[in-house]
Amino acid sequence: MEIVILAVVIAVVVLGALGGLIVGSRRRKPLPPPPPKAPDITAPPAEPHVGEEAETPRDEPRRTIEEVDLPGGPAPVVVEEPPVAEAPEIEIEVPEPTAGRLVRLRARLSRSQNALGQGLLTLLSREHLDEDTWEEIEDTLLTADVGVQPTQELVERLRERVKVLGTRTPEELRGLLREELLKLVGTDLDRTVKTEPEDRKPGIVMVVGVNGTGKTTTTGKLARVLVADGRTVVLGAADTFRAAAADQLQTWGERVGAHTVRGPEAGDPASVAFDAVKEGKEMGVDVVLIDTAGRLHTKTGLMDELGKVKRVVEKHAPLDEVLLVLDATTGQNGLVQARVFAEVVDITGIALTKLDGTAKGGIVVAVQRELGVPVKLVGLGEGADDLAPFEPEAFVDALIGD
Repeated sequence: MEIVILAVVIAVVVLGALGGLIVGSRRRKPLPPPPPKAPDITAPPAEPHVGEEAETPRDEPRRTIEEVDLPGGPAPVVVEEPPVAEAPEIEIEVPEPTAGRLVRLRARLSRSQNALGQGLLTLLSREHLDEDTWEEIEDTLLTADVGVQPTQELVERLRERVKVLGTRTPEELRGLLREELLKLVGTDLDRTVKTEPEDRKPGIVMVVGVNGTGKTTTTGKLARVLVADGRTVVLGAADTFRAAAADQLQTWGERVGAHTVRGPEAGDPASVAFDAVKEGKEMGVDVVLIDTAGRLHTKTGLMDELGKVKRVVEKHAPLDEVLLVLDATTGQNGLVQARVFAEVVDITGIALTKLDGTAKGGIVVAVQRELGVPVKLVGLGEGADDLAPFEPEAFVDALIGD
């Protein structure tokens, strides 16, 4: 019996010890981390406020404060937006005044044209003016692209005046030649570019010519001439078949603050011209300049298209000016182009480009005789302000030199 009691006591002691070990080991294990606290939403942040944009440097991403629902209420969350690219600012240029521009460009003109005037003065200064000398004078004029009929007229007048004059001093010869060349060029022609109709606005100018003559560039430079004289301008990019033409014209316009109307590439030129005049009227500008396509003049269909542009524009109002742009270096070939364009549209004025290069000054006389219309503008270089109103006196003075 005692043995049984002793066994029970030992068992109780052993079980108690084991229980204590288990409890102690459990107490020594680390407790898990506490759960994260919910954000404190009782007080909103002072800056930035909900719905406002955070102030960031110009080139940094823009951050916008938005609200996101969380347990316990909405909380502000920063959402980044890509930076917005700013359009580059275009500086508006102030063109050079047009008054006396040809006089200022006289040196550039005389460098290429002196051969005609100086050649004639040298021949006329000979002591004996025989038939051979007069033939040389004729050849000099013809080489300068004056044309056959104007050359004959000038030689006849020179013969008569030299015969009456007798003894000829250099000053007398220079004055004589200047007078006769002025008669040939013409001082009584109206060379004003018509842009101010009395009964309406805007004035409408259409610019025509073969590609390569500087037609689009001349249109852009003419816009500068008009802006320099205080006029407002809309440009119509109706040359839709040459990919760079509209971009080129728009660049010229942006430089002086002129609006450009353009259409889709290879679109209807007449539609662009029509819209340009329409927008010009709505904007109340002074002048609308329309640059037209200038493909080869031998393609009849394209010339018919030019006639269509003219007819469509005239649904708004009559054209005030049709300027034909000619490359002065092409000489007699330019006259062929002039004839074809004159058959399609009524040319009212001529703009001669590249007159500062290898051009012969006599082309001024020849083209006026051919078309019966005056040269109104001359291009004397690549600069933006190298287009000048044509002034006969300044031109002749550049021909014969000082």
